[in-house]
Amino acid sequence: MNLPTFDEFKTLHTKRGCSEVISRDWQPNQVVDAHTHPFTADALIVQGEMWLTVGDNTQHLRVGDTFHLKPNTVHSERYGHEGATYWVARTNA
Repeated sequence: MNLPTFDEFKTLHTKRGCSEVISRDWQPNQVVDAHTHPFTADALIVQGEMWLTVGDNTQHLRVGDTFHLKPNTVHSERYGHEGATYWVARTNA
């Protein structure tokens, strides 16, 4: 699997008009209860795995998978036994 570098990911999303691109690291078995964000999030999993739940739908995401969240979408997150890292492009509403 050929993942982009962080700089390539950042350049692509900056050209698309995103406000901020960051790397997020999560601890093993970490759980983040239901919450929202005031921005659009487009993310790429680059290490580990996570489960993202929106409503009744849970996605199991692994390295190379992506997810998209619209602003103010209620969601929860759970991370695997190795934790996880994803890169996320945030676009403020």
